[in-house]
Amino acid sequence: MSATADVVIIDSGGANLASLRYALDRLGAASLVTGDPAVIAAAPRVLLPGVGAAADAMRRLAAAGLVEGIRALTVPVLGICLGMQLLYEHSEEGDTRCLGVVPGSVRRLQPAAGLPVPHMGWNSLHRLAEDPLLAGIGARDYVYFVHGYAAPVGPHTIASVEYGGVLTAAVRRGNFRGVQFHPERSAAVGARILRNFLEL
Repeated sequence: MSATADVVIIDSGGANLASLRYALDRLGAASLVTGDPAVIAAAPRVLLPGVGAAADAMRRLAAAGLVEGIRALTVPVLGICLGMQLLYEHSEEGDTRCLGVVPGSVRRLQPAAGLPVPHMGWNSLHRLAEDPLLAGIGARDYVYFVHGYAAPVGPHTIASVEYGGVLTAAVRRGNFRGVQFHPERSAAVGARILRNFLEL
């Protein structure tokens, strides 16, 4: 790993890797995409992005020998979208056992009148707890979501979103944090959240 890398991005095979790296570049942060367990273990902070299905993502992590290494990380870790869901114990998507660093299960969103699934678009955050990741974020700032599964609000939820019910938008347990939305696609608010992560 380059000594100047500020953050290592786990190569989860998601299509959002390039946009995430570009967002970090705009913040002046050096990033590295890798699936090498040793490089990830030595990183100063780690991003776990994800696009697609939970079962496929967990199979990729297991095949790369990354599951136990991710669980053992003690540096700041941020899961994004599916990456946040993988931090939980279980996902209904494919009845998948996930990383288990956050208690609870991710559930399929239920469609309702005017609320199609997947949830795609801008929605406002409601902060439930103070956390450095959310520093400078307003009470109802908008961020961009694309997801068909979500975690219910629980004891580790630090921000929620309303979409056919109240759902977890951001979560924290110890050094592990996750956001259900895409900060790399959430304009100035998302950039602030990524900068806050880089400063952890």
